[in-house]
Amino acid sequence: MKQRLEICHQIESTATGLPSTAQFQIWAEAALLPEVATAEITFRIVDTEEGQQLNRDYRGKDYATNVLTFTFDDDEDMPSIPSLPLMGDIVFCAQVVAKEALEQNISLIDHYAHLTIHGVLHLQGYDHLEEDEAETMETLETKLLATLGISDPYAAEK
Repeated sequence: MKQRLEICHQIESTATGLPSTAQFQIWAEAALLPEVATAEITFRIVDTEEGQQLNRDYRGKDYATNVLTFTFDDDEDMPSIPSLPLMGDIVFCAQVVAKEALEQNISLIDHYAHLTIHGVLHLQGYDHLEEDEAETMETLETKLLATLGISDPYAAEK
């Protein structure tokens, strides 16, 4: 029987203390909505140079960011095909994630869990461009993280 979620785990970073394939599997499965029958997600961890290049090339922002999400069928010219699994790539910049975890005084693994859930929600159509969207997404992230025993990442902002 085919798994609901198939992942590819790529490490293109010299950083240490990175999440395992099993951790990404648990976190991503927690974030998949019930209506998603199957999903194929690549989790890629990169260093600053690649993170900056991707952010510049795809978002027009010339700096490395913590996480980027690329949805397979996000192109307006591409027709939606219901039988295809949810597919996409989630790219983490190891140095940015580590810096944020240190600044926020949270564990590196908990921060990766949060960013994984954040990215998987993006793959499913969630966004945070508008205030109401951000509130909805943050509430869902907090609930999902709680099921994994991880504290509210937005608690300090409230």
